[in-house]
Amino acid sequence: MTPFELIPPIKDYIWGGTRLRDEYGKESELDRLAESWELSCHKDGQSIIKTGEYAGMMLSEFIAAHPEALGSACGRFEYFPVLIKLIDAHDNLSVQVHPDNEYALRVEGEYGKTEMWFIVDCEPGAELIYGFRESITREQFRKAIEDNTLLDYVNRVPVKKGDVFFIKSGTLHAIGKGILIAEIQQNSNTTYRVYDYGRKGADGKPRQLHIDKAVEVTNLEYTDPERPVYGVQEDGAVVQLLADCEYFTVNRAIVSTELKLSAGEESFAHVLTVDGSGELTAGDCTIALKKGTSVFVPAGTGAYSIKGSCDTIITTIS
Repeated sequence: MTPFELIPPIKDYIWGGTRLRDEYGKESELDRLAESWELSCHKDGQSIIKTGEYAGMMLSEFIAAHPEALGSACGRFEYFPVLIKLIDAHDNLSVQVHPDNEYALRVEGEYGKTEMWFIVDCEPGAELIYGFRESITREQFRKAIEDNTLLDYVNRVPVKKGDVFFIKSGTLHAIGKGILIAEIQQNSNTTYRVYDYGRKGADGKPRQLHIDKAVEVTNLEYTDPERPVYGVQEDGAVVQLLADCEYFTVNRAIVSTELKLSAGEESFAHVLTVDGSGELTAGDCTIALKKGTSVFVPAGTGAYSIKGSCDTIITTIS
């Protein structure tokens, strides 16, 4: 098996913009391109293989036929472990929280969601919400939601390009307007919304809040959002470890000439190009890389390389 490019499903949530089309080459007839699910086997939207002998097949169908392509590290998961997105927040996202595995499996029938955000780009003055300014009680949390005063309690964090945030399940959070992020998360689409700026959905009614569930699962203690990132200079690239948890390992590779890598039997690799251009080569297979290119490298591929001048996010399972 050789690497192949993926076509993502597109989501048109009300806060989305057009940058994913204008700058990242995403194709859709939708007016708003809020999210592109760059690596997905989720029932709410699935990646399609774009190149190679399996072109036109859903990624989930390919994996069902070739489970070895996931690698041995994925064996501990009941189903495909991760979901990777590009998110264009033209407007503020709702303030929300995701449950942990125990709660989500019991109540929603799917995994919970721990996630990581990499700030691909942002407007000057952009900020996000990460937890609370100080610890509060469950009663205070519920009252703040019901009284529409929740924003008085949240922790607003200024962001800049290249910042990284690790968002453990149970952490209250929201992406602010003017931010474009790459999100690596557990394979889950369960979200409990607690504040939405009074917006209405397509049906003309206020979007649903999930107060009772959110109150049950939210961590109400202050949590420091700081996550320092350290780079390692290699021949032809700088490699930064962005996240390493039980669900995924994420590295950023800023390639200036060439970076040599390997996909062993333990895990596939997903390579998302967020800036620049180049090419990914494995044996006789070469895939052109540009902003927005999403490549699946099957486990067992062995040696592969990224050449050119490009900024990439590489996700594996360990």
